[in-house]
Amino acid sequence: MNQIHIEIAYALPERYFLKAFCVDEGTMVQTAILQSGVLQQFSEIDLSKNKVGIFSRPAKLTDVLRDGDRIEIYRPLLADPKEIRRKRAAEQAAKEKNTSKGTPK
Repeated sequence: MNQIHIEIAYALPERYFLKAFCVDEGTMVQTAILQSGVLQQFSEIDLSKNKVGIFSRPAKLTDVLRDGDRIEIYRPLLADPKEIRRKRAAEQAAKEKNTSKGTPK
């Protein structure tokens, strides 16, 4: 069977995992992750919860890999980006409201 070259990447703020290796053609994302050893080094990774991607594009664990693919395992978000934007917009509106009160018209 032909072999393809792939990479697995997982990053934390203070350290990261990056491994290049070969797998059989037709290998799925989940199989490659299991073969990489990343789950043994980072016990917090839960493939039922952590999202994965290939070169920043969302991927499924059942997607078949192609030569040169880099699988990325994403950490869960600490905060919802939409909620952060709403909070920032509300703070900015309050700030502008307070600034306009002190300005004579």
